Amino acid sequence: MKTYLECIPCFLRQTLEAVRMVTADPKLQEYVLREVLRLVSEMDLNQSPPYMGWQIHRLIRQVSGNPDPYREVKRRFNRFAMELYPQLKEKVDRSEDRFQTAVRLAIAGNIIDFGPAGAIDGERMDQTIDESLKSPIDEEAIEKLQVNVFNARDILYLTDNAGEIAFDRLLLEEMPLERITLVVKGSPVINDATIEDAENIGLSNLVKLVDNGSDVPGTILEQCSERFRRLFNRADLIIAKGQGNYETLSESNHRKIFFLLKVKCPVIARDIGCDPGTLAVFENSPSED
Repeated sequence: MKTYLECIPCFLRQTLEAVRMVTADPKLQEYVLREVLRLVSEMDLNQSPPYMGWQIHRLIRQVSGNPDPYREVKRRFNRFAMELYPQLKEKVDRSEDRFQTAVRLAIAGNIIDFGPAGAIDGERMDQTIDESLKSPIDEEAIEKLQVNVFNARDILYLTDNAGEIAFDRLLLEEMPLERITLVVKGSPVINDATIEDAENIGLSNLVKLVDNGSDVPGTILEQCSERFRRLFNRADLIIAKGQGNYETLSESNHRKIFFLLKVKCPVIARDIGCDPGTLAVFENSPSED
């Protein structure tokens, strides 16, 4: 997905929110904002929005001297999500269609995002879970995903955010665990999940766990490690969580990818062809060329 003009104000809002998290110095805040304005003015809009997010958050980490500004935020949301996990697991166990319920809950977890949405609270999370279990969803796409999951020999599951990965665990547990490789970021960026987060959730005890060698808030293959690219090209099935992975992989038509996300951004909604708030499950099939 390319960067639209409407993305530019969002870049600046994210920058200001993020830099205020790491420093109260107005001169440093101004420096970072001016530097981001310069980067945006020079940006190739054919790049995906996470490319600029990558530049922004690298700059903030450099200026602040803090390699992981969101570390405590991520830990808090991991704890918060794991406190919810037993009751969410019970919802899966009691449901008539375990796989569909697990997909819905995995998407519900996608609201835990410090990129476009900022902080969330328990009340909003409860509301999102309830809405995700009742909202319209493409049941045929979920059935197709389930068939692909059980026919695939090698599944690559691309995670999104810390906290959210506890919701992903519900879906992973409805899949053949021995065939799954779970992918996290190679180093911190915003609140995206890293090895530390996945281990805190207990995912390293369930599935093979690797990082992609990158600090992009999405999956730009050129910025990922050679090891990850080999896994990506070898996989029978790729499941990609969240908006960042959609933005960076939506035009990657040489692999079979199922995208799972809650559409929070009107620009992404327009790009996909759905309404904001949609629980999106859809396939990006490899081309015949």
